[in-house]
Amino acid sequence: MSKAESVRLAVRKTYKLYIGGAFPRSESGRSYAVTSSRGDFLANASKASRKDARDAVSAARKAFPGWWGATPYNRGQILYRVAEMLEGRRAQFIAELAEAGTGKAEAGRAVDAAVDRLVWYAGWSDKIAAVAGSANPVAGPYFNLSSPEPTGVVAVVAPDDPLLGLVSVVAPVIVTGNTCVVVASERAPLPSITLAEVFATSDLPGGVVNVLTGSVAEIAPWLAAHMDVNALDLTGVTDGDLAIACEEAAAENLKRVLRPAGNRGTAGADWFADPGTRRLTAFLETKTVWHPNGL
Repeated sequence: MSKAESVRLAVRKTYKLYIGGAFPRSESGRSYAVTSSRGDFLANASKASRKDARDAVSAARKAFPGWWGATPYNRGQILYRVAEMLEGRRAQFIAELAEAGTGKAEAGRAVDAAVDRLVWYAGWSDKIAAVAGSANPVAGPYFNLSSPEPTGVVAVVAPDDPLLGLVSVVAPVIVTGNTCVVVASERAPLPSITLAEVFATSDLPGGVVNVLTGSVAEIAPWLAAHMDVNALDLTGVTDGDLAIACEEAAAENLKRVLRPAGNRGTAGADWFADPGTRRLTAFLETKTVWHPNGL
């Protein structure tokens, strides 16, 4: 075989959006260059538009009744399956995190922690109702029971940590029965789309998680103002003015808003720390039922 015949071009991966279980390009046709920590070109990522955001919200709303209607045990099984798939692609994620500037050893630790985080949240699927719910003492012949229910469609601005941070904000949203639209890390979006491939090849129904890449400043305010979005997670918003603008936009239909303290979002947050249950309960609503007793 001649030298010319032995040379081949690598098949470059196309990074698209993830909406409704499919991988469309942005309807606007826009993309932006993603570079490594050394400044080398890695890929062109789709730059989502307002229309893409609306399509993602529609997909999340369509998926919500079936996902909420699934048993908590089944949701936990599916998250465990996502963890299995992520574990199987460990080397690929390590390589992508390394390109984003994470040292190889630290990248391996982050992938392992992301797998463990998914398993941890999967274990909470059929327990959170017992922890967050209660049987309330009342003066009268009644049972008074409070139980948590999912808020609905949650728009999430993911932190700059492109894998462990992303898993840490998405898993507690969906394991409790919500569906979500995620705006991925603008700086390092590639692991987010690879994670979307993990979602697509696991048992997670299409539309439960939708991933948009592009400009946070462009997409986040439109998601905040969308009347069919029930809650907003501003974890990845590090610009204080943008966070305030999103909160003001969210107030029009009284969305539940989660925003880290201060105006700097989660810049420098330790995603390896014990997450606790705060994110599990952040997007749950409490329903209280009265029922006659002894009549």
